[in-house]
Amino acid sequence: MATTSITTLIKMMESLPETAQDQIVEHLRNYVEEMKDKMEWDDLFKNTQPQLSSAAKRARKEIADGLASPMDYDKL
Repeated sequence: MATTSITTLIKMMESLPETAQDQIVEHLRNYVEEMKDKMEWDDLFKNTQPQLSSAAKRARKEIADGLASPMDYDKL
């Protein structure tokens, strides 16, 4: 089921030469893949928010309690 936006895009593309249409399709294909990746990342991030908040609270408490020490990057 095509939306009004998709129908408009198709009509615009139909007025172009086939080589231009092919370029646009390739560009849109790449763009759609990037959007899917972004949406997947956003979902994964949203699902980990409670754990991230909990870890940040623990870290702040450890710092306040004097239990934290600066990270030694040479030991990584």
